[in-house]
Amino acid sequence: MTPQLISVIVTTYNRPDALRAVLASLAAQTDTAFEVLVADDGSRAETAEAVAAEGVHFPVPLRHLWQEDDGFRAAAARNLAVAASCGDYLVFIDGDCILRPDFVAAHRTLAESGWFVAGNRVLLSEGFTKKMLQTPMIALHGDSRLMWLGRRLSGAINRWLPLCHFAGQGWRKRQPQRWQGARTCNLAMWRSDFDAINGFDEAFQGWGHEDADLAIRLLHAGVQRKDGRFATAVLHLWHRENDRSNLAENERRLAEILAADRRHAAVGIDTYNAERVSAAMLQKLGKISG
Repeated sequence: MTPQLISVIVTTYNRPDALRAVLASLAAQTDTAFEVLVADDGSRAETAEAVAAEGVHFPVPLRHLWQEDDGFRAAAARNLAVAASCGDYLVFIDGDCILRPDFVAAHRTLAESGWFVAGNRVLLSEGFTKKMLQTPMIALHGDSRLMWLGRRLSGAINRWLPLCHFAGQGWRKRQPQRWQGARTCNLAMWRSDFDAINGFDEAFQGWGHEDADLAIRLLHAGVQRKDGRFATAVLHLWHRENDRSNLAENERRLAEILAADRRHAAVGIDTYNAERVSAAMLQKLGKISG
């Protein structure tokens, strides 16, 4: 079973320079049967302007979904973007994760009925991140593994091996019930599976564990984990640590879902209708013109 159209959901908040680098890497993908939806958690007008500028010559459909800035609400931003998507397969990334040119193609190859795919990342140092985001921006997405090896030796990245490709599929299914380490900086699943568990649980507000909750509920629903390592690694730009003031409450919610067999998000994607999605698009356009 191969996806017809992949929807790449890019979560962002007030970091248009990083988002431009991510969109540049998406524009350079070898597989073009995908769309991009920017899930904006309340950014200022600069982000809308950056997306609009990129969209003029973008090679695939590009849409920007914006919600009011009311604290860290990444779960809601992602649900909003998924509600506006057209694909039968979803790939979630963060707005500071640069993709290698075969990223979408690799996720298409790994897509399989009954499985979600958890990929991994390579972290860029603070200094190297600042250097590559300078004007003019340094494009990294097409650089060779040899160049990245040199950067590992210089300390610009934290590891190099994830950028290598290991063939085969069987070894990817050795930990089918593992939820730990499934992060929305690189996470993929069928849209039908996402809908079946009502998407992200928007009760998770503030940083932490909304992605783990999603993975656990997928497992409860019988969707197993497939390892996306050594095929889909993303290049994660450095950023300051997010505010974790609500982490204890999110950890409590996570403990509850681990102890139960619940599959359905308490507040999820079923609250989104065409009118609500259209309003998010109109608000975004208003931010540009305003």
